[in-house]
Amino acid sequence: MSKSLPIRNLAIIAATLSSTTFAFAQDAPASQAPASPAIQAEAPYLTENDAAMTKMMNDMAVKPTGNVDRDFVEMMIPHHQGAIDMAQAYLRYGTNEQLKRIAQEIIVDQQQEIAAMRLALGDPLPPSTAAPTQVDPNTPPISSGQNSSSMSSGMSMMNMKMGN
Repeated sequence: MSKSLPIRNLAIIAATLSSTTFAFAQDAPASQAPASPAIQAEAPYLTENDAAMTKMMNDMAVKPTGNVDRDFVEMMIPHHQGAIDMAQAYLRYGTNEQLKRIAQEIIVDQQQEIAAMRLALGDPLPPSTAAPTQVDPNTPPISSGQNSSSMSSGMSMMNMKMGN
């Protein structure tokens, strides 16, 4: 008989491994050659991306309520928000125009799915704001909880997905 870990424990383990891997990458032995200028230039992106992943994993570790529907949504919203935060970090630092368009689509799609999950539970939607078309590298990362941009503009597509 195998014992399975609760999902929240797996999320904590994954967050720990992610943070540990990044920490080891940052703490290379002094005997190694210094990182190349390209790697050093990537450090702000890696730091922001790691923070987004750590926050996502921590926020996914929800205490079960006995309501599978609510527990699923409470775990999935941080997962989707993590994708949004990582895409925004890419928009701040990435250079490939095709990948930037994909990152923008990720932001809009994940926001629509967050809205759909909230509506499916009967929860109110947060106020709408415009979705970024570009993220200014001088703009600090969003560190608050759920980002609600572009939810109203995606409502008709969301209704189609939900069959309304």
